[in-house]
Amino acid sequence: MAEPGRKTKRYPSDLTDEEWARIEPLLPKPSRRGRKPTVDLRAVLDALRYMARSAGGWRMLPVHFGPWQTVYRWFRRFVRRLLDTSGIPVLRRAWG
Repeated sequence: MAEPGRKTKRYPSDLTDEEWARIEPLLPKPSRRGRKPTVDLRAVLDALRYMARSAGGWRMLPVHFGPWQTVYRWFRRFVRRLLDTSGIPVLRRAWG
């Protein structure tokens, strides 16, 4: 995956440093127990924004974003968290 805190943008959909500074506190914190995370969440968000903008398939995701399965897993995790906190648990059960 990409290195954290990079300064260059590869795509117009990539997060700027200012956007990342505003979003980072809202992301889930790593667990204190267990294995340390190896995924750069900024790269995951860049990949999700790329997917939304390009309307491509998961398997067509460029390789420098990391494995498409990892990006998809984080997408599902974000969607479930959003549905849980938005007061729409019925949709979450329907998707679950």
